[in-house]
Amino acid sequence: MLTPEQSLQKIKQYCAYQERCQSEVREKLYSLGLYKNKVEETIAILIGENYLNEERFAIQFAGGHFRIKQWGKIKIKHALKQKQISEYCIKKALRSIDEDDYLKTVKKLYSEKLKTLKSEKNIFIKKRKLQNYLLQKGFETDIIVDLIKNI
Repeated sequence: MLTPEQSLQKIKQYCAYQERCQSEVREKLYSLGLYKNKVEETIAILIGENYLNEERFAIQFAGGHFRIKQWGKIKIKHALKQKQISEYCIKKALRSIDEDDYLKTVKKLYSEKLKTLKSEKNIFIKKRKLQNYLLQKGFETDIIVDLIKNI
């Protein structure tokens, strides 16, 4: 069992290593054996010392998952909601994604998937597979429909 001071140091390192959201930090503090009042107190200290910042976390999360995993805004939004991020921070994070890069990415994913479907003769099955793939990646229906109608 760690003392409150030891757990604070440990959690500061945890937050300094990479951006964290409050729910991740709360879970980690409970796993260190702290009780609710100490957990909330520690989170307040972390926010006060800028180790914890939901807005910063949301922007980093959205940018990283878009660039690295090539997720669409819908999937990013759901992932942030699961992490209990506020609606304000989610909107700000989604606005931080460059619109031109977003469209380039969805077009690139579309082209790559289309190449894998060369052998598919049935146009309806091909369109459905493309649509399902892009929906699963979290892109908006209107963008997908615009791309697919040109097949």
